[in-house]
Formats: sequence, C-alpha cells, structure tokens
Amino acid sequence: MKKAARAEAGSRSELAELEQLPNIGPAVAADLRKIGVARPADLAGRDPFALYEELCRVTAQRHDPCVLDTFIAAVRFMGGEAARPWWAYTPERKRQLKARQEEGTKGAPSMPG
Repeated sequence: MKKAARAEAGSRSELAELEQLPNIGPAVAADLRKIGVARPADLAGRDPFALYEELCRVTAQRHDPCVLDTFIAAVRFMGGEAARPWWAYTPERKRQLKARQEEGTKGAPSMPG
C-alpha cells in the first residue's frame, strides 16, 4: 500500500463525527443516528440497503432514493474507497434494486428507482 493510501486509511479510523464524512450533512447524520449509527466507524462493513430499509422502518416513511445513494457512498468510503459524490452511486443502486426485485429478495427496497 502506498504511503498516501495508508495515511488516508488511518485518518478515516480517526473520524469521530458523521458530518466529517463526504456527502454527510446534518440531516443525513441525524437519519443515521436514528438507526444506531453514531460514528463513522459504525458504517464499516454495513449493508447500505439494510441501513436504508431500517431508516424507512424506524421513521415509518419511504425516503428519497438519494438517501440510499448517500448511505452507499458513506459505507464505501469507510470501507476504503475514494470519496465520490453520492450521485455516482445512483446507477449501482438502480442495478442492485432491479436484481434484488428480479430475484425476489426479501426486504429489497420497493421504491421507484
């Protein structure tokens, strides 16, 4: 691993506030806290689709799909990927939702994509 990549990976583990993550502002940070995600490290290894479904369940409302894109971006960033804007994950979200619906996966978000 290159020195810069190691330094970046190390700095991610030092992030203390959700709002320090790319794409995460006060509103999305509040949504994450509602579902038990208190700090950036809590996102590592999580399933962003499950996080989204939990948010919808806890708040008893279907959230905009861009919230799911933002969750994907945050989870991937904490997993070591480079920071990317949340909308860069929209095509992936659409593909995954379509695949989950075609497979009849339980708990797949049922929303327009």
